[in-house]
Amino acid sequence: MKKRTNLLGPWGEQTASADLRRRGYEIVAANYRTRFGEIDLIARQGGFTVFVEVKLRASDRFAEAREFVDRRKQERLRASALLWLAAHPEDGGQPRFDVVEVYAPEGLETKKPVIRHLENAF
Repeated sequence: MKKRTNLLGPWGEQTASADLRRRGYEIVAANYRTRFGEIDLIARQGGFTVFVEVKLRASDRFAEAREFVDRRKQERLRASALLWLAAHPEDGGQPRFDVVEVYAPEGLETKKPVIRHLENAF
């Protein structure tokens, strides 16, 4: 069971990435790691460089997935985004922070996960 649990995070990120691509986003990086933490996805859309936090949950019965992106996590994401922007000045897009919630009640066997994209989440 542990092995399957380890697959859920990447599966959720791949699901979110595919959804963003279908909606016209260009994915430019995934799992960008810094000393402050990790940004799940970095995308371009219109004039924006979008830093995406993906949250995967079985349901929203306990709490919505976005509620797990607390102030401390937001600060780490902002710090990591500043490092990305400094290293990629050619991007030049207006930075934006989005959260993509992926709800998969059957885990990896979920055929049609519910995906909620919250633009400009914080």
